[in-house]
Amino acid sequence: MEQNTRQVIFTNEARCRDCYRCVRVCPIKAIKVEGNQARVHDERCIACGTCVRECPQGAKTYRKDVGVADEILKSGVFVAASIAPAFAGVFEEWEYFRLPAALRRLGFRYVAETAIGAYMVARDTAVAVKDGARPHICTACPAVVNYVEKYEKDKVPYLVPIVSPMMAHARHIKARMGMTAKVIFIGPCAAKKTEAERPQLKGLIDCVLTFEELEQLFEERGIDLGTCEESSFDEEPLGLARLFPVEGGAAATSQMCTDVLDDRLMFVSGFEEFKECLKSVGGKGKAPVIEPLLCPQGCVNGPGIRREGNPFERRSRVIRYARGRKPVDGPEPAVLDLTTSFQSRPVLGDVAISEEQVRTVLEKAGKARLEQQLNCGACGYPTCRDQAVAVVRGMAGIEMCIPFMRRLAEQRSDRIMETSPNGIVVLDQHLNILNFNPAFSTMFKVGPSIVGEHISRLLDPDPFEKVASGQLEIADDPREYPQYGVVLREVVYALRAEHQYVGMFINITSREETTERLRKVKDETVTQAKELHAHQIEMAKNFANFLGEYTAKGEQLVNKLLEAVNDKDKEKG
Repeated sequence: MEQNTRQVIFTNEARCRDCYRCVRVCPIKAIKVEGNQARVHDERCIACGTCVRECPQGAKTYRKDVGVADEILKSGVFVAASIAPAFAGVFEEWEYFRLPAALRRLGFRYVAETAIGAYMVARDTAVAVKDGARPHICTACPAVVNYVEKYEKDKVPYLVPIVSPMMAHARHIKARMGMTAKVIFIGPCAAKKTEAERPQLKGLIDCVLTFEELEQLFEERGIDLGTCEESSFDEEPLGLARLFPVEGGAAATSQMCTDVLDDRLMFVSGFEEFKECLKSVGGKGKAPVIEPLLCPQGCVNGPGIRREGNPFERRSRVIRYARGRKPVDGPEPAVLDLTTSFQSRPVLGDVAISEEQVRTVLEKAGKARLEQQLNCGACGYPTCRDQAVAVVRGMAGIEMCIPFMRRLAEQRSDRIMETSPNGIVVLDQHLNILNFNPAFSTMFKVGPSIVGEHISRLLDPDPFEKVASGQLEIADDPREYPQYGVVLREVVYALRAEHQYVGMFINITSREETTERLRKVKDETVTQAKELHAHQIEMAKNFANFLGEYTAKGEQLVNKLLEAVNDKDKEKG
């Protein structure tokens, strides 16, 4: 999916795992951690792509312009390919001479190495730096230019006012093929995408692809280098311009470097090296020529390379390719205007902050005193103060500090233990008491003096011994302690890594008493029911006997009455 925004480096939030690796490696801390996502702050970013290269989850990526290039190639206009000399380090040697044919299959009508522009830049730079009155910083690397313009504003005057090889080659192509020709640059660099959009250079480069994007385009079009014929580029560079992707390549091309121990020439790669080198710029009697490449080991380690291999292998291949090509005997490229200008750029959001604001953050993190500032770097910032500054600026959160979060977790853990209604005791590997909470103290009527004593001083150690010996992982049984007047559910488990054992005691005395009362009531009820039942049977028996006796007597009385009536009737008769 193509990115429509001008932002070049951004975060794939679905992959971000809040590990702070990008914060740690970002040379200018342009990563804003917010809502458990490490987002790239575009205004601060210099598009060096370090985070892209270093993110273990692949959550940092750059804007993909494959769709833009595809549209240009299918539009029917004249399209030229300018391929960076780092290609010799990315592709295998057997692919070198198949690459031009593969590019032509994509629709390119002119295919040449950006090293042509590199030669022109080296030639003009050699002239520009002859003035030894001031330092000079070469400007082939757009990430270097972005950094100086944003963060080393006092060094901007030292930037050599000459365009990069990419732009020089684009001017060369348009001078030869006409201004309507489209130019697509292909290289290892993400920062080139920002360079192509610089207002003073806009229109020279129509699209920037990385080598990774080029291979994606090959795949989408079904182009296999193995099936492409060998062919040559449409134009060959002069001199040693193919060495530009490695340290010292520009100086070798311009022949400024005749002595590798020349103290005026400084070849540096990697941000930290470059930053240290800048410290020597501007001092009295210090007028060096610095040839910087922001990626460690140079362009052969750019973020747009996804092939296997390490930068040192790629460097070797680039050097072998450059040295192995026959020198081109041809006319010097036409002299073009390669000058440009650079200016300091404000960084939005980079507002001034006060010491009081920083101190407030440090106090909140428990780092008010200097000895509390560990400067461990776990948060991604080199010092605790740097992180506090980032917090004030809204680029970071205090929770990024691992020692702070651990301390907070310990405090919460202690608080839970202190306020728990359950008794808790911690024993060492010998089952001696290390610590206990107030509830345990109340249950077993002990004070601090019991610390260090064996647990058997208070209670039966059997559950702890079984867990310690490995017979049980967890012991969980109710146990009555008459001497303490309680019935407890006793849970014992091990902290194996710490060689400690934890006992948790849950007071179930009232529950047991209630259960006992219910049992007694039940027993009494059953007894009473049985007694009542027996009584009812006895009453029934007595009632039956009484009823029988009463019935017999009644029968006798009736008989006697009948007899009396009969006697009286006889007398009348």
